[in-house]
Amino acid sequence: MTVEPGLCGRCANVRVVETRTGSRFYLCELSRTRPEFPRYPRLPVLSCRGFVPDASVTSSNPAPPFA
Repeated sequence: MTVEPGLCGRCANVRVVETRTGSRFYLCELSRTRPEFPRYPRLPVLSCRGFVPDASVTSSNPAPPFA
């Protein structure tokens, strides 16, 4: 079963961590300096104050405004 990451899939502040078994985790880089952001947020993330659109990711769906 694959879970869509929501905003994390299009965020400039995320680093995708993949295990040898093929599991994929979304690490929020903001969690390093700002404790209010979870290190590995529960997916799908539908709203996030730290969301910054990643310019390298193109999407037909525009990102929702900050919450």
